[in-house]
Amino acid sequence: MAARRIAFYAPLKAPNHPTPSGDRRMARLLIRALEAAGGTVEVASDFRAYDGQGDRQRQEALRSEGAARAEGLIAQYQGRDPASRPTAWFTYHLYHKAPDWLGPKVAAALNIPYLVAEASFAPKRAGGPWDLAHQAAGAAITAADWVFCLTRLDMACVQPLVPPAHKLTFLPPFLDPDPFANGQPNRAALARRFALNPDRRWLLTVAMMRPGDKLHSYQRLGAALARLNRNDWQLLVVGDGSARDQVHAALAPIMENVIFAEVLPLDDLPDIYRACDIYVWPGVGEAYGMAYLEAQAAGLPVVAGDERGVPDVVRDGETGLLTPPGDDGAFADAVAQVLDDGDLRRRLSAGAGAFVAGERTVAAAAKILSPALP
Repeated sequence: MAARRIAFYAPLKAPNHPTPSGDRRMARLLIRALEAAGGTVEVASDFRAYDGQGDRQRQEALRSEGAARAEGLIAQYQGRDPASRPTAWFTYHLYHKAPDWLGPKVAAALNIPYLVAEASFAPKRAGGPWDLAHQAAGAAITAADWVFCLTRLDMACVQPLVPPAHKLTFLPPFLDPDPFANGQPNRAALARRFALNPDRRWLLTVAMMRPGDKLHSYQRLGAALARLNRNDWQLLVVGDGSARDQVHAALAPIMENVIFAEVLPLDDLPDIYRACDIYVWPGVGEAYGMAYLEAQAAGLPVVAGDERGVPDVVRDGETGLLTPPGDDGAFADAVAQVLDDGDLRRRLSAGAGAFVAGERTVAAAAKILSPALP
């Protein structure tokens, strides 16, 4: 097989960005999948094209800087021996707040395929504060030879922009399940570490405490669990952030059942997932949620809201239970059902582990990506 040399770019957050996040993690996982597909990957640029405020002047400045950086990359690559130039450009996560000002120009100049993953397009952004970046995101999607969508929701919005001769493929979210599947379910050790009651069922939430959708999910979670009217469970919350006080207020009605673990190293999580009984997270506005996959890889049944990208990572009735968005009563009922029905809990646990190990691995993603790589 000829060498597959991939120039990789993430306009929202580079894979070598110092701040951990789900976005950075997926970028790194995509690099692993591209390498598993036979590619040699180099990060083309760490240029961050993000405008979080809808500032037209900032978007214009980013466009200008992007054009200059693209010209610099073109000169750099054209100055190389042809055998060491990229054979494809791959952009991860472009949307109206972080479009790709580099990839289309570089790919066109080098006459190589332009590939994108997790592209989003919201027509409602047209004419608004992000209009310039929104139009750029749309143009990049149309220019892409192959578009990989990580959720079916994104796929439906992106499809009208993809020319008939170009490709549009579902690339479901994935991870390396082995660390989570191999975690040690040591309940006694976890009980000592976090002062958990080993005689109760342990619910688990792993989520940062940020304003917006994360906070709304915590508010939904607190309202739902307050409906349980029973004391045979505890909730372990792993996460922290600027909305900590609001999260504590949201969970105040169930505070006697809540243990806060704050932020923990990723290496600590497999043992925690494996020792708990149910993963609970409403998933308000969730693009898809890597923690759902982590939990299922560890064999943890999930209770979540049936919204946005959550159904792409949790299979209702097979790996967890999905409830109508915003329906706190239905969420509480689902948690109670999994708490009370040991057979259901074990069936969902087995289904969760099998689902991730069989379909949501780096190797599975590599098989989907491979046909796009020249």
